[in-house]
Amino acid sequence: MKRVRVVVSGYVQGVGFRYAAAERARTSRVAGFVANRGDGTVEASFEGDDAAVDSMVAWCSRGPRGADVDDVTVELETPQGEAGFRIR
Repeated sequence: MKRVRVVVSGYVQGVGFRYAAAERARTSRVAGFVANRGDGTVEASFEGDDAAVDSMVAWCSRGPRGADVDDVTVELETPQGEAGFRIR
């Protein structure tokens, strides 16, 4: 079990990033959330199987069609036993 928080910068708002991330997380059985931040970045928290979480982080470096990702910062967190994935 692994949990990370990521902040994705670049052209990542207004391109369906949150919805695409949520769909991918749900099909990968990853818990957590994704949210737009006021500074134009997208923040997400992913919790689940190590390989599934790593796959979500790798996806964030590309994002959905229309996104132009400049950077992804990743911070390890303590797993919380969270269930479900939500868009904030």
